[in-house]
Amino acid sequence: MSWTYPDLAKMIDHSLLNPTMTAADLDAGIQLALDYDVASVCIMPYALKHCADRLRGSTVKASTTIGFPHGGHTTAIKRAEAERAIADGCEELDMVVNISQVLSGEWDYVRSDIGAVIEVAHAAGQKVKVIFENCYLNDAQKIELCRICSDLNADWVKTSTGYGTGGATPADLKLMREHAAPHVQVKAAGGVRDLDTLLAVREIGVTRCGASRTREILDDARQRLGMSSISTAVTASVSGY
Repeated sequence: MSWTYPDLAKMIDHSLLNPTMTAADLDAGIQLALDYDVASVCIMPYALKHCADRLRGSTVKASTTIGFPHGGHTTAIKRAEAERAIADGCEELDMVVNISQVLSGEWDYVRSDIGAVIEVAHAAGQKVKVIFENCYLNDAQKIELCRICSDLNADWVKTSTGYGTGGATPADLKLMREHAAPHVQVKAAGGVRDLDTLLAVREIGVTRCGASRTREILDDARQRLGMSSISTAVTASVSGY
């Protein structure tokens, strides 16, 4: 194998963003992320503080969304969301660009909008993943977003929210890796549902993936490595919400 279990586990942002998830579901998801030692838990903002408290002392980071899922919030609201998230313990912020303004070619607005969130996060020593929602964009728009994010020192460019009409594609990931500066990482979201897909996007240069099927992906990895599966039988508690 050209990879180890930590290589793959630390590629995964375990997604807990489905709006129908209960507090018990979220707690069980946080425990799963701890058991599998993934990169981060990306959780709904209202549950972030509880999540950060649960993750404290582990190597799993707390992350949340900004301007999610359509990016149409005003810049002032996105900045306020970022400030609140950091106060609640967020270490990585996944923000959605203003899709309408991208499609309108209002690049100064788009740059300012992204820059506001990056400014808040970097001032606090935290990181930002900028979500493009590629299913709505053409290649020229994706390339321009990569250029803007490179200029602003975004930490990642990210394909999708997982709630648009499509997710990560090999073509988009290759384009983003080609046009984002070397210091900007690439995150795939939407469509990474099994180990073979995770390995395939890793070969392209992807360093993070949003996933809800974390258990299945990493149990497969452990099986291929001859490791035992992890039992994550958890009695979830709703306390703290």
